[in-house]
Amino acid sequence: MFFGKGNKSKTDDTAYNKSAETPALKCSICTGETTAGFIDNATGKFRDVMLIRTPADLETFKQTYHVEELKKIY
Repeated sequence: MFFGKGNKSKTDDTAYNKSAETPALKCSICTGETTAGFIDNATGKFRDVMLIRTPADLETFKQTYHVEELKKIY
């Protein structure tokens, strides 16, 4: 047996379906924590991708996913 070296299919975490997902920032009112990710347009479920701690983190997210605007959800 090989642990960690199986035939796992890898998903591309740097891609998102622009027609099926909406980029968003999930902001906590209580803690102030902000997470960047995508909302599935069909189900409304949020898929978190990256914790945003600084403005540089937000810029990295925008550049990685080629996003200009993000919807804020609370």
